[in-house]
Amino acid sequence: MTSGGEKEHGAGRPAVVLVRPQLGENVGACARAMWNCGLDDLRLVEPRDGWPNPRALAAATGAAWVIERARVFPSLAAATADCALIVATSARRREMTKDGLTPRQAASLLHAAASRRPPERGALVFGCERTGLDNDDVALASHLVQVPLNPQFNSLNLAQAVLLLAWEWYRDEAEAVGVAEHRQGLDQRSAELASGGEMENFFEHLEQELDRARFFRVAEKRAGMVRSIRALLRRAQPARDELRVLHGVVSALVGRRKDGAPVRQAGSKSGDAVAPEPPDPRPGRGQG
Repeated sequence: MTSGGEKEHGAGRPAVVLVRPQLGENVGACARAMWNCGLDDLRLVEPRDGWPNPRALAAATGAAWVIERARVFPSLAAATADCALIVATSARRREMTKDGLTPRQAASLLHAAASRRPPERGALVFGCERTGLDNDDVALASHLVQVPLNPQFNSLNLAQAVLLLAWEWYRDEAEAVGVAEHRQGLDQRSAELASGGEMENFFEHLEQELDRARFFRVAEKRAGMVRSIRALLRRAQPARDELRVLHGVVSALVGRRKDGAPVRQAGSKSGDAVAPEPPDPRPGRGQG
């Protein structure tokens, strides 16, 4: 077993992230499902019964090494900090706006990200057995997968859900479809996408400044508004250079001091600050 960030896995293979899994046996069954489909990067967020778990190891017949190399993280944000593409799974309809994908579409998207140079890591995120992912978890994702099943009974157990998504990825890989067909209809930007950790840093920057500006005037609505803002930006999947621009925009908007000092852009050198506009000399103008 390793702790977060200690060992590298193949960048082309998506990580499988289990958020607050409850039973060790289910984690072991998920490891088997993963290795059936050639996936080996298992990440756990706050497993209920602690880690390591001997029941998980016993249930991972033939895939014990996936359990032994599993990494444990304190939060979903930490578990996906190195992932540019974060695909959450849910059987429930969500109020927030997310790009909805079928498992096959998700597999194609993950392959397209892995085909970029340098490869961009993806993550498949699954919630706990009883309640699935909560809204805060889903807000961290760039896409949401919903499996088209019998609407009267569309619940899968954890290992079934992992196997279904992992198999779609493996099928796409095994068929060795040409790169052009893999990417058909998908975003083909050559720019490197911002990672989950970089996105989280920007959210913290933005939310801190919005709090200072008293943007969230109704405390009870703050959490929902934050989720909406995060969902909007996750859906946009900004590249790293685009995220740096957004940091600069936020810094520029809050940088002008009350005393009229120049606005200092993030990362600017001394002398590069933008001078404030002079007051309008006409009578009664420019006195705000």
